[in-house]
Amino acid sequence: MTSDPAERTTAGPAYAERLGVPWWSWPLALCAGFLLVAEVWLGAGGLRAWVPFAVALPVTVAVMLWLGRIKVTVTADEFRVDDARLPVSAIADVVALDAEGKREVLGVGAHPLAFVIQRPWIGGAVQVLLDDPADPTPFWVVSTRHPSRLAGELRAAAGR
Repeated sequence: MTSDPAERTTAGPAYAERLGVPWWSWPLALCAGFLLVAEVWLGAGGLRAWVPFAVALPVTVAVMLWLGRIKVTVTADEFRVDDARLPVSAIADVVALDAEGKREVLGVGAHPLAFVIQRPWIGGAVQVLLDDPADPTPFWVVSTRHPSRLAGELRAAAGR
Protein backbone atom coordinates (compact mmCIF):
# COMPACT_ATOMS: atom_id res chain seq x y z
CA MET A 1 0.00 0.00 0.00
CA THR A 2 1.31 3.40 -0.91
CA SER A 3 1.24 6.51 1.24
CA ASP A 4 0.76 8.91 -1.68
CA PRO A 5 -2.95 9.96 -1.73
CA ALA A 6 -2.88 10.64 -5.47
CA GLU A 7 -1.77 7.08 -6.19
CA ARG A 8 -4.38 5.59 -3.84
CA THR A 9 -7.30 7.38 -5.49
CA THR A 10 -6.24 6.44 -9.03
CA ALA A 11 -6.34 2.73 -8.22
CA GLY A 12 -9.58 0.91 -8.96
CA PRO A 13 -12.16 0.43 -6.23
CA ALA A 14 -11.79 -2.54 -3.90
CA TYR A 15 -15.56 -3.02 -4.04
CA ALA A 16 -18.18 -1.67 -6.43
CA GLU A 17 -21.88 -2.45 -6.69
CA ARG A 18 -24.92 -0.85 -8.28
CA LEU A 19 -28.15 -1.24 -6.34
CA GLY A 20 -30.23 -1.91 -9.44
CA VAL A 21 -33.76 -3.21 -9.49
CA PRO A 22 -34.21 -6.96 -9.99
CA TRP A 23 -34.67 -8.22 -13.56
CA TRP A 24 -38.21 -9.44 -12.91
CA SER A 25 -39.40 -5.94 -11.97
CA TRP A 26 -38.79 -4.66 -15.52
CA PRO A 27 -41.53 -6.75 -17.17
CA LEU A 28 -43.90 -5.97 -14.28
CA ALA A 29 -43.29 -2.22 -14.56
CA LEU A 30 -43.62 -2.21 -18.34
CA CYS A 31 -46.85 -4.24 -18.15
CA ALA A 32 -48.25 -1.86 -15.53
CA GLY A 33 -47.31 1.13 -17.71
CA PHE A 34 -48.85 -0.53 -20.77
CA LEU A 35 -52.10 -1.32 -18.91
CA LEU A 36 -52.33 2.26 -17.66
CA VAL A 37 -51.84 3.61 -21.18
CA ALA A 38 -54.28 1.06 -22.63
CA GLU A 39 -57.00 2.50 -20.39
CA VAL A 40 -56.46 5.91 -22.00
CA TRP A 41 -56.26 4.32 -25.46
CA LEU A 42 -59.66 2.66 -24.99
CA GLY A 43 -61.31 5.96 -24.10
CA ALA A 44 -59.76 8.21 -26.73
CA GLY A 45 -59.53 8.19 -30.47
CA GLY A 46 -57.10 9.47 -33.08
CA LEU A 47 -53.75 10.94 -32.06
CA ARG A 48 -54.82 11.27 -28.41
CA ALA A 49 -54.95 7.49 -28.25
CA TRP A 50 -51.29 7.01 -29.26
CA VAL A 51 -49.54 9.91 -27.51
CA PRO A 52 -49.70 8.25 -24.06
CA PHE A 53 -47.79 5.24 -25.45
CA ALA A 54 -45.03 7.57 -26.63
CA VAL A 55 -44.88 9.30 -23.25
CA ALA A 56 -45.72 6.79 -20.53
CA LEU A 57 -43.57 3.84 -21.63
CA PRO A 58 -40.33 5.90 -21.86
CA VAL A 59 -41.20 7.47 -18.49
CA THR A 60 -41.60 3.96 -17.03
CA VAL A 61 -38.14 3.00 -18.32
CA ALA A 62 -36.67 6.25 -16.94
CA VAL A 63 -38.18 5.60 -13.50
CA MET A 64 -36.79 2.05 -13.44
CA LEU A 65 -33.33 3.33 -14.36
CA TRP A 66 -33.58 6.05 -11.73
CA LEU A 67 -34.52 3.52 -9.04
CA GLY A 68 -31.35 1.55 -9.79
CA ARG A 69 -28.96 4.51 -9.93
CA ILE A 70 -27.26 4.14 -6.51
CA LYS A 71 -23.62 3.00 -6.61
CA VAL A 72 -21.74 1.65 -3.58
CA THR A 73 -17.95 1.86 -3.82
CA VAL A 74 -15.05 1.23 -1.44
CA THR A 75 -11.64 2.66 -2.30
CA ALA A 76 -8.46 2.71 -0.26
CA ASP A 77 -9.40 5.97 1.45
CA GLU A 78 -13.19 6.37 1.30
CA PHE A 79 -16.58 4.70 1.25
CA ARG A 80 -18.94 6.15 -1.36
CA VAL A 81 -22.68 5.65 -1.54
CA ASP A 82 -24.18 7.62 -4.43
CA ASP A 83 -22.75 11.11 -3.83
CA ALA A 84 -22.14 10.67 -0.07
CA ARG A 85 -18.52 10.09 0.92
CA LEU A 86 -17.14 8.73 4.17
CA PRO A 87 -13.39 8.65 4.88
CA VAL A 88 -12.39 5.18 6.05
CA SER A 89 -10.53 6.80 8.95
CA ALA A 90 -13.95 7.63 10.47
CA ILE A 91 -15.07 3.97 10.52
CA ALA A 92 -15.10 2.40 13.99
CA ASP A 93 -16.67 -0.94 13.08
CA VAL A 94 -18.71 -2.62 10.35
CA VAL A 95 -21.53 -5.11 10.87
CA ALA A 96 -22.91 -7.27 8.05
CA LEU A 97 -26.70 -7.53 8.32
CA ASP A 98 -29.06 -10.09 6.86
CA ALA A 99 -32.69 -9.20 6.11
CA GLU A 100 -33.74 -9.72 9.73
CA GLY A 101 -30.84 -7.65 11.08
CA LYS A 102 -31.60 -4.87 8.62
CA ARG A 103 -35.24 -4.86 9.69
CA GLU A 104 -34.18 -4.62 13.35
CA VAL A 105 -31.73 -1.76 12.76
CA LEU A 106 -34.25 0.21 10.69
CA GLY A 107 -37.28 -0.68 12.80
CA VAL A 108 -39.03 1.06 15.66
CA GLY A 109 -35.85 1.74 17.63
CA ALA A 110 -33.94 3.23 14.69
CA HIS A 111 -31.71 6.19 15.40
CA PRO A 112 -33.17 9.37 13.83
CA LEU A 113 -29.76 10.75 12.82
CA ALA A 114 -28.54 7.61 11.06
CA PHE A 115 -27.62 7.87 7.37
CA VAL A 116 -29.71 5.26 5.53
CA ILE A 117 -29.65 4.12 1.91
CA GLN A 118 -32.16 1.30 1.89
CA ARG A 119 -33.58 -0.56 -1.08
CA PRO A 120 -36.54 -2.82 -0.23
CA TRP A 121 -35.72 -5.30 -2.99
CA ILE A 122 -32.27 -5.98 -1.48
CA GLY A 123 -32.33 -8.10 1.65
CA GLY A 124 -28.86 -7.54 3.10
CA ALA A 125 -27.11 -4.43 4.37
CA VAL A 126 -24.09 -3.22 6.28
CA GLN A 127 -24.09 -1.04 9.35
CA VAL A 128 -21.04 1.20 9.49
CA LEU A 129 -20.44 2.55 13.00
CA LEU A 130 -18.68 5.92 13.00
CA ASP A 131 -15.92 7.28 15.22
CA ASP A 132 -16.10 11.02 14.51
CA PRO A 133 -16.98 13.29 17.45
CA ALA A 134 -17.66 16.21 15.09
CA ASP A 135 -20.32 14.26 13.17
CA PRO A 136 -23.73 13.74 14.83
CA THR A 137 -24.41 10.73 12.57
CA PRO A 138 -23.91 7.60 14.72
CA PHE A 139 -23.84 5.11 11.85
CA TRP A 140 -24.63 4.42 8.21
CA VAL A 141 -26.93 1.62 7.03
CA VAL A 142 -26.47 0.76 3.36
CA SER A 143 -28.26 -1.96 1.40
CA THR A 144 -26.04 -4.43 -0.42
CA ARG A 145 -26.42 -7.80 -2.09
CA HIS A 146 -23.10 -8.94 -0.58
CA PRO A 147 -23.02 -7.75 3.06
CA SER A 148 -20.15 -9.98 4.23
CA ARG A 149 -17.94 -9.03 1.30
CA LEU A 150 -18.66 -5.29 1.65
CA ALA A 151 -18.06 -5.44 5.42
CA GLY A 152 -14.74 -7.21 4.83
CA GLU A 153 -13.62 -4.62 2.29
CA LEU A 154 -14.57 -1.77 4.62
CA ARG A 155 -12.69 -3.36 7.51
CA ALA A 156 -9.65 -3.89 5.31
CA ALA A 157 -9.75 -0.30 4.04
CA ALA A 158 -10.11 1.02 7.61
CA GLY A 159 -7.29 -1.24 8.85
CA ARG A 160 -9.50 -3.05 11.37
